[in-house]
Amino acid sequence: MLKLNTKEIQLKLTEIEPQWIFNDNSIQRSFKFNDFIEAFSFMTSVALIAEKLNHHPNWENTYNKVSISLSTHDAAGLTDLDFKFAKAIDKLMKK
Repeated sequence: MLKLNTKEIQLKLTEIEPQWIFNDNSIQRSFKFNDFIEAFSFMTSVALIAEKLNHHPNWENTYNKVSISLSTHDAAGLTDLDFKFAKAIDKLMKK
């Protein structure tokens, strides 16, 4: 995977939900749910997507909150795969 340059990243950011922010060579988004069960269910769904893409997030869960950070470690930055993953997460949130 090829690392995206700043211009490519800015363009790709327009293709995902505006809650995603570009920070520290990654795209990041936080989610808030009604309770822990909803948060954990969401994380399970994201984990299944991650396995299909063979691309795993950095994430954190505290009770009803989940924070996700996506980057491609092998490329030392963002690639198309990170944005594909973000789009899949956005789609999941619309269900």
